Amino acid sequence: MKKRQQRHDAIREIIRERAVKTQRDLALELQQAGYECTQATISRDIMDMGLLKSPDGCYLLPEEERLQRMVSELVEEVHVTGNMVVVKTFPGGAAGVSAAIDNAHLAGALGTVAGDNTIFVAATDGEAAESVGRAVDRLRRR
Repeated sequence: MKKRQQRHDAIREIIRERAVKTQRDLALELQQAGYECTQATISRDIMDMGLLKSPDGCYLLPEEERLQRMVSELVEEVHVTGNMVVVKTFPGGAAGVSAAIDNAHLAGALGTVAGDNTIFVAATDGEAAESVGRAVDRLRRR
């Protein structure tokens, strides 16, 4: 059971970090991360995790569907500095995007503070901030 959960965690990280469109792409990414899996295992994992496909054909975590919609429609810029991520939205968009970021439970994100068009995301460290920033920026570009 532990192996399965670790693989699911790895899949979440891969999907958050990269645009993965096919099971074959996911299998290659998992292999690079040290997981040997059959296509049947990956297919079952996709179903068990409830993965969705975005309009551009990339796998998306169910908890990130709302975040993806909001970020792609409302976010203008993403900047990382130290252990902080600064997200600039269209006027009035920060509160909703901030709530979606909190609800997505992005790895390394401790919490958010939102104004009218600016969100500060506190991360555990600089590396986590880079990861969160990349994830939000990737969703913005979809």
